[in-house]
This record gives sequence, C-alpha cells and structure tokens, in this order.
Amino acid sequence: MTAGRVAILLAALLGCGAPRSSDFDLMSAGPYDRGRYLVLHVSACVSCHSVVDWKQEGFPPREGAAAAGRAPFSEGTPWLTASNLTPDRETGGGGWSDEQFERAIRRGVGADGRLLHPAMPSAAYHSMSDDDLAAVVAFLRSLPPVRNALPSTRLPEELRSRLRALPPVSNRDPEKRGEYLVTIAACGRCHTPSDGHGAPVPGMDFAGGLRLKGPWGDLHSPNLTPDASGIECLDEKEFRRAMKTGEMSGHTLNAVMPWGYYRGMSDEDLGAIFAYLRTLRPVRHFVDNSIAPTPCRKCGTPHGLGDKNRE
Repeated sequence: MTAGRVAILLAALLGCGAPRSSDFDLMSAGPYDRGRYLVLHVSACVSCHSVVDWKQEGFPPREGAAAAGRAPFSEGTPWLTASNLTPDRETGGGGWSDEQFERAIRRGVGADGRLLHPAMPSAAYHSMSDDDLAAVVAFLRSLPPVRNALPSTRLPEELRSRLRALPPVSNRDPEKRGEYLVTIAACGRCHTPSDGHGAPVPGMDFAGGLRLKGPWGDLHSPNLTPDASGIECLDEKEFRRAMKTGEMSGHTLNAVMPWGYYRGMSDEDLGAIFAYLRTLRPVRHFVDNSIAPTPCRKCGTPHGLGDKNRE
C-alpha cells in the first residue's frame, strides 16, 4: 500500500472524509474503536510492546507503559527490543510516516530501514486489510506519548543474514473472517513448532510444540488442530470461555497465552476463530506440559508426551 493510500485512509478515519467500509465487518464500531479493538484484543500489540505486570490477572501493561516498548524483549533475547509505539517524537513512533508504519506492520521493515526480528509477526500481518491497518495506525497515534528511550535491536549476524523483507501487499483479502482473524492475531506463530533456526516445521502448522521460555515459565504450546491430540473434543463454548477467563478444562492458561487481551474479542469473532481452527488439517501431535519432557520425533523438541509421537 502506498503512503498516499494510507494517508487517504487515515484522513477518512480521523474525520477528514468518508471512510470506506471494511471488507471484514469484525466489529460494529467507529474507526478509533476498531483500531483499539485490533491493537488490544486481536493482534494484542501491547502484550509485546509494553512492560507487563506478570502478577496481575490478564498480565496488563504496567501503569504508564502501554505500547511504550520493552527492552530486552525476553530473557533469551537480551539484544532484542520491542519498539516504543506511542507518538513520542524523540523515542517513539511520533515521527514515523504512514509508509513507515505500513512497512513495519506488513513487510517487516523498521522505521530506520532495518529488517525486523520474526518476533514481529509481519508475515501474519501481511494480509491485514488497508482499512484495518489504517485503524491500527490511527489508534496508535491517539495514545498519550511516552518518553521512553530504548536501546536499538542488535540482531545476531547469523539471523540477520537470513531475514528478507516481505513483498508489497496486493490488497487481496482472505476468504474467511475466521482465517483473517487467526492470521492477524498471529496464532500460528506460537502454535507451530520451529526448527533450530526459527523456521516452522513443515506439515506441523498449528500442531503445537514450540518451546516458550520466559518470566511465565518453560513450556510448549498446545496443538490447535482438530485431532484427538489437539482440540477435537473442544466445543465453541469451552473455547470462548478459555479466551474470556483463562480457564480451560480445570486449569488456568499460562501467562504466555495473552488471553487477558484476547478476552476483549466479541463472541462472534471468537466463534469465527474457532470455526476456522476446526477446518485445519488434523495433525497427530501430543503435547502435555504437566509431565516431564521426552524426545519428540515429529517436532524435534523434547516435551511432555513427546515419546508418544511417531513420524
């Protein structure tokens, strides 16, 4: 999308013209509310771009820290910084152009031209519609500016050499609303196992097993495919309850699953997400964080019930 196209959309969103109706009517609300909805409850941008309070229910940003960035991003990546997205002109996104926002969100290129770490799920946001992108940017620009100088990310050379910018967006829209929501929420990023270089394991989309280690603990993501080892027996009501309360099958979801942000989604959108997950190809891949890890031949990473999986 060109800078001019984003500018036209933002002008419409901010009251300078008539906005075009979204191809995906995810929520019956004004542009500001839509942007807020996407940032806080669908893509959950602030869960990564804020210092969060791990001791409070839902793990909200600490007071005054919402969207103000985080450094380091995690214990395992001391060289990685999540940028300050507030409109502070010196330390945040206040000086970023429409095109710079678009490139960072949908193409994985930072405001300074550097390629972004895959923790920024631009591959998922690449399909974000123009209207939703404009709403997200408009909402971020409405936030109170927070002066929070952060160190620049210093990617390891081995990783930097493998990164590539995504191509310009062709304005094609996903066929189904549920798939669209799952994509811009980047669900597959955490629920798909990766190899030793950070690439997804072929044939294991949404099958779980990705190791997630941080302040929340050390665990592996569950299988979301409609297999007996995944969510085959889960119904929509249980799924919505898990997203709304963090409670599922008698246990509390771990903090790394940002349900505290997703709980703001409408029942309709959560239903659409669940419907899409039910269409995925079933993958037999048992993952259980309540027992000791054992080697897994399918994803290559030791985890609970790993020895029960066969190639």
